[in-house]
Amino acid sequence: MKELLRSTDPTIIAFAQALLSGEDIECFQLDVNMSVLEGGIGIFPRRLMVREDDHDAAVIVMHDNEIPLGTK
Repeated sequence: MKELLRSTDPTIIAFAQALLSGEDIECFQLDVNMSVLEGGIGIFPRRLMVREDDHDAAVIVMHDNEIPLGTK
């Protein structure tokens, strides 16, 4: 798994997941429980992971839809 996207905005994560699903790219959210523990104030970002083989295609999908990746 490789990190594709990092965001504190759950709507961006949901939109990205929907776009990836439409392209048959499987993804998985990390840090969901951490963001719940913080009380929903948006300090800890959630990460969206994809398989390494799908990473390049997923980056293209994100750039085509102007979704900032927020990764290092």
